[in-house]
Amino acid sequence: MIVPRYYENLNVLHENTQPARAYYVPASRRMDNLVEHREQSDRLQLLNGKWKFQYFKSIYDVKDAFYGVGYDTGAFDEIEVPGVWQMAGYDTHQYTNIRYPFPFDPPYVPQDIPCGAYVHTFAYSKDVDAAKAFLNFEGVDSCFYVWVNGEYVGYSQVSHMTSEFDVTDLLKEGENTIAVLVMKWCDGSYLEDQDKFRMSGIFRDVYILKRPEHAIRDYRITTSVLKEKAEVKIDLSFYQETTVKVTIEDRNGVVVAEGQAEHDGAFTFEIIQPTLWNTENPYLYTLILQSENETIVDHIAVRTIEIKDKVIYFNGQKIKFRGVNRHDSDPVTGFTVDVEKIKKDLTLMKQHNFNAIRSSHYPNAPYFYQMCDKYGFMVCDEADIEAHGPYMLYRKEDTDYNRFKKWNEKIADNPEWEAAILDRVKRMVERDKNRFCIVMWSMGNESAYGCNFEKALAWTKQYDPSRITQYESARYRNYDMTYNYENLDLYSRMYPALSEIEEYLEKDGSKPFLLVEYCHSMGNGPGDFEDYFQVIHRDDRMCGGFVWEWCDHAVAHDQAENGKTKYYYGGDHGEAIHDGNFCMDGLVYPDRTPHTGLLEYKNVYRPVRVQSFDQESGTLTLHNYMDFDDIQDFVDICYEVTQDGLSVQKGKVAGASAAPHSDCTVELDIDVPAAGRVYLKLSYQLKKELPLVPAGHVLGFDELLLENKDGRNQTAAKWTASDVAVSDIRVEEDDAWIVLNGDGFTYRLDKRTGLFNGLQYAGREYLNHPMELNIWRAPTDNDMYIRAEWEKAHYDEAYTRAYSEQILQNKFGVMIMCHAGVVAPTVQKLIDVEIMWKIDGAGRITAGITAVKDEELPDLPRFGIRMFLDKKLSEAAYYGMGPQESYRDKHRAASHGLFRSSVQELHEDYIMPQENGSHYDCDYVELSNLRYGIAVAAEHTFSFNASNYTQEMLTQAKHNYELTEADSTVLCIDHAQNGIGSNSCGPVVLDEYRFREKEFRFDFTLVPFVRG
Repeated sequence: MIVPRYYENLNVLHENTQPARAYYVPASRRMDNLVEHREQSDRLQLLNGKWKFQYFKSIYDVKDAFYGVGYDTGAFDEIEVPGVWQMAGYDTHQYTNIRYPFPFDPPYVPQDIPCGAYVHTFAYSKDVDAAKAFLNFEGVDSCFYVWVNGEYVGYSQVSHMTSEFDVTDLLKEGENTIAVLVMKWCDGSYLEDQDKFRMSGIFRDVYILKRPEHAIRDYRITTSVLKEKAEVKIDLSFYQETTVKVTIEDRNGVVVAEGQAEHDGAFTFEIIQPTLWNTENPYLYTLILQSENETIVDHIAVRTIEIKDKVIYFNGQKIKFRGVNRHDSDPVTGFTVDVEKIKKDLTLMKQHNFNAIRSSHYPNAPYFYQMCDKYGFMVCDEADIEAHGPYMLYRKEDTDYNRFKKWNEKIADNPEWEAAILDRVKRMVERDKNRFCIVMWSMGNESAYGCNFEKALAWTKQYDPSRITQYESARYRNYDMTYNYENLDLYSRMYPALSEIEEYLEKDGSKPFLLVEYCHSMGNGPGDFEDYFQVIHRDDRMCGGFVWEWCDHAVAHDQAENGKTKYYYGGDHGEAIHDGNFCMDGLVYPDRTPHTGLLEYKNVYRPVRVQSFDQESGTLTLHNYMDFDDIQDFVDICYEVTQDGLSVQKGKVAGASAAPHSDCTVELDIDVPAAGRVYLKLSYQLKKELPLVPAGHVLGFDELLLENKDGRNQTAAKWTASDVAVSDIRVEEDDAWIVLNGDGFTYRLDKRTGLFNGLQYAGREYLNHPMELNIWRAPTDNDMYIRAEWEKAHYDEAYTRAYSEQILQNKFGVMIMCHAGVVAPTVQKLIDVEIMWKIDGAGRITAGITAVKDEELPDLPRFGIRMFLDKKLSEAAYYGMGPQESYRDKHRAASHGLFRSSVQELHEDYIMPQENGSHYDCDYVELSNLRYGIAVAAEHTFSFNASNYTQEMLTQAKHNYELTEADSTVLCIDHAQNGIGSNSCGPVVLDEYRFREKEFRFDFTLVPFVRG
């Protein structure tokens, strides 16, 4: 074999790599802009670009010493570095969540390991003032061997961590060649079983650092805050000792501390009356380490984090993590994400009220943390460890209890893996120790617990007692043994039911509770942000959490004929082992377009909330949910009063001042119209410019329904009120049909269903297909478990049959009473229904439906009517919750108003098609072509959905680009829908959001109309 089999040897993790150290970028002079522009340093030579590349299906196919001097790479292709070879068309994509993509046989991996040979030629000019050269790889998946000018340099693994080699003696003036052999798998892959696409290659930057022989090798910055000052301790170590001038400047460039260091050791500096760093004011001091031939510029944040009485305090203030889990993911470049892509994510996060990020489930690129320092995010830095696969091993006793109990046997509690696990934790801590945004070290993810994690936690806590530790998987262990948890600071959970949280707080509560993952944001969802928010803020021991997760993971292919990008997920590349679209679980689409779930999060976590409003006195009570800023310093509060969606009064709320986590009262003098739906809306606009967020940005809102004499929506009241005193409707009837002929309309009702199959008004037919009673919805991702029950009950095959009908007629119109049932093949009658139709002389149809559901059956997806309308009715106007989709448990980002939209714009285009675009708490909706149309209104609010697609189309399609429009505008009018929840990887829908009524009544009015 061309290389030694280090890739299957737990005793060889690295060869010839430098000891782990803090990340920094040196230069020959002071340079302050290297965080996002490190390539400008004259001491950093990037080797990124086009490299020669040859892909091999098996390591055994690599016969030639391709790394040799003068080797002819003419037959090689070219590939972009950094990048992953699957995105360049080599190998195949594979998405798997828990299962290993190869046999579980550690430390061995499949013998025919795919691999990639990289060769790159570059010019190098030696710098007499920086004669040493260190070759850095910031991320290579999974392991690699490297040569320079034909000479073997070394070997390393840990995909998401820097590997550094001293290549001083191997480089020459002028042209040089670097060669790398990257293996798709290695023994380290057993620790890299993260929930993501499995991709391979040199996916982060490669560069050479030019360093003087007498230079700093490593340094560690720690701070402590005393009464009126901060102590800054800088612990230096050198390659060879030199004199270093140490300077600390404030934001304005004023020197606040300075001194000199000449040898290894710790040096302490004082900052008088320091400004503390926090997420609302990320104040950084500049540190300059200047030696004879080199300058390093870094940044210092003065801040504290501690646990007192089971509560987390940041700078002495109780805090909540408003966090999100973030993977490195791009639909075009895969794992390769640069500064601009990271900045895009951070910008969106900041603008949607996040203050914390978990680097799930591996360390990010080192400059990510510098950017979090700069832009104000707290970070949970997580080691590149996930050994989830052992949970999936074959078990004769196949129970969760037994799987959890034995999960730790093979890796977590196996001493053979001690060195590998500690290596990953130590490298993370050493590299990122100077990043003050990091407030928490995570030992990894979903790997169970055992002796190896006990030792990793002990080392971490001994080395860095200033930060918090967390490891959610500590709860999965051999229940017959006792383990040590003294170095674990938090009790972490994923996706617990609210009742589980309350039980822990009541019966234990010995450590702060962290929701390390919650509110699984897959597809249309989640629907329980507000419910978790209430629990988090009810108890100080709840320190918040990290939503799962930031972005949908997908691979972008070409465009479909309809112009949509083809996003592929698990199984779409022909892989046998995969987990489908479970990777499509983010708050943003792959291209970073926000999901409606992100908008929901933003408003749930708005910085200010209305506690109460006394309409009579005008007293408004507000609560400040920010951690560090007073309301008056952070937001401007604007108010608006609307009447049936039209603005009648606007202004600014004056005098609102409340310290963090406290209340204030102000007086608000408003006029309330006597009639109409009247709402008071308060918008919270950023007062000061923040990094990534401009002044004036709306951070959230509250709305309050105001009391008045007639609270009905006046347009809805107009649609529902009959103004025809006398009608002249001719009724024709045979065995199958009832036909109603009135002045300008002809309606036809099918006796077999009790529903209309023809609505002709003013010479136009409105229905393309018969009306239906509707109980099915295209299952959302969060319906994946209850869907099985729905299909078992044959809800997806339900239809309506009538048993009898009765016609009554008087001078006011016609009344048709139908007894019907919603039925489905092989099962009992689902719902018994009494329908009463009233048709007046103007063609207005009033419906009253009484329903009784069989008690044996599961919760209904929905109940209402579905109409297949003339396709020309493509413009919608409605009063209800909008403008984005809204549901009974997912409507906090929507507000009540009068909205207008095309039917096409009402569609939320989830990559996996599913129920979408509903609007909750509506008084009326109109569909028209601007000249003629149909209105639906009701005295009690309803939900509606208007779409170019049927629910059957959405159910059957696996990708959005597969959808083709129906021949009709499909209008669903719903008495109710089941809640959205987050059950794709979380608790079931809360009882208050379930559609579990056994008996209910639905009343509404249909009014065809012609304008002018």
